[in-house]
Amino acid sequence: MKFPLLPGLLLISSVAAAQAVSHRDRVYTADQISNTVSVIDPMDNKLLGQIILGKPQPDLLSALYKGQALVHGLGASSDHKLLAVVSVGSNNVTFIETATNAIRGSVYVGRAPHEATFRPDGKEAWITVRGEDYLSVIDVATMRETRRVPVPNGPGQIAFSPDGKRAFVCSSFSPELAVVDVATYKVIKKVPVVSPFSPNIFPTKDGQQIWFTHKDVGKVSVLDTKTLTISGVLTTGPVTNHVATVDVAAGKLAYVTVGGEDVVKVYSRAPGFQQLATIPVGANPHGIWPSGDGSRMYVGLENGDSAVAVSTASNRVLAKIKVGQAPMALMYVPNAVPAGAAAATGLGQQLVDQPAVVRTLKPPTAGPATGTMTLRSEGLVDLATFALRGLTPNTDYDIFLTSGTKAPYARDYALTTVRTDAKGGAMGQALGPVQRIAGGELNPAGKKFSRVIVAPKAADGEPALLSE
Repeated sequence: MKFPLLPGLLLISSVAAAQAVSHRDRVYTADQISNTVSVIDPMDNKLLGQIILGKPQPDLLSALYKGQALVHGLGASSDHKLLAVVSVGSNNVTFIETATNAIRGSVYVGRAPHEATFRPDGKEAWITVRGEDYLSVIDVATMRETRRVPVPNGPGQIAFSPDGKRAFVCSSFSPELAVVDVATYKVIKKVPVVSPFSPNIFPTKDGQQIWFTHKDVGKVSVLDTKTLTISGVLTTGPVTNHVATVDVAAGKLAYVTVGGEDVVKVYSRAPGFQQLATIPVGANPHGIWPSGDGSRMYVGLENGDSAVAVSTASNRVLAKIKVGQAPMALMYVPNAVPAGAAAATGLGQQLVDQPAVVRTLKPPTAGPATGTMTLRSEGLVDLATFALRGLTPNTDYDIFLTSGTKAPYARDYALTTVRTDAKGGAMGQALGPVQRIAGGELNPAGKKFSRVIVAPKAADGEPALLSE
């Protein structure tokens, strides 16, 4: 199946680069399913190759598997010479030299780490250990964990003040933002926020504001760092993933990836936080980061296995670059390599030729429910990932393939069962020869089970969601 582009998506294969963008710069994506870090030269928006940290799913399911699993988070040192890559499934932080793409060291921390942030002085990397209630502090020189900083349960990500005296920590499980005194490694204030799920945080260059997302309720909060109070809460949209701030000729702006709408939204950072633009970018935008001069925003498409470059002058997509599977965090690192460095030193290729297929799930009649199925080829099997919203809260739903084209729909081939949360949302995965079954290759007389249905487990009536 061909990967469809969204209406209105402008693609230009080659663009005139802004003066500050150079071949020394790099864009990195953390690819969660292929377990790679994709490396892009932003001068010509070319994929140079991948740093291979593990095998794609499902190869990592072996008891003898030694690679990294669920490559997810990224952090770069202030001198741009070191990249920290967080792997959620293997509880690991891998330190990579940007000039050579060589692994300098590997540190194992607590359960389910999420993101890495270097202190401004570059001496320590602070890791949010989201499956625990602390930050892991790693001495960069020795590549050893030196201490653990207690914080509210489920720390998501850290932003430091420009002077390095304070750290701001959002949480994925607690409705509060922690402010840490860096000198003492102690929490000095907890700021109440609108939801318990804040996976991403980004400071302004002048340090006056901290922007952070609330993925569960589709909002973004803005912290005033002088008063340590929330100065604004923006309703941005379903599956608000990441935010990045930038100062450009048009003003001081914030760009927000809204995965549930496949767009990036642009806001003024002036009081009132007016929305200025909506940019269609592709399937489930996730990570986002500005170029060094602010002329571009780079966005990772989690369900598109790609990254896009967006002009901050026109708020239009300039280019689309194929990367690994399910890019999560994304970082732009200026001057990452010395002049004249070999472009693909230490890089490999672990790309899958077949693009991800994204199918929309809608209710058979009008209603608030919605969802997507993302289907990726993993060799002999496929990985189907489901994201559902607007269903009945705290309810079990079965997901099936069906051969039917109209009601009542037969529940022919079971894929998985998910349970919705208190807001009616759910996520799930299924692994198997889904595309071969859907196409009739594995069924008697070539019978096709090509439609997806999502139905309450305890009911036999009309499904809640159907694929188009």
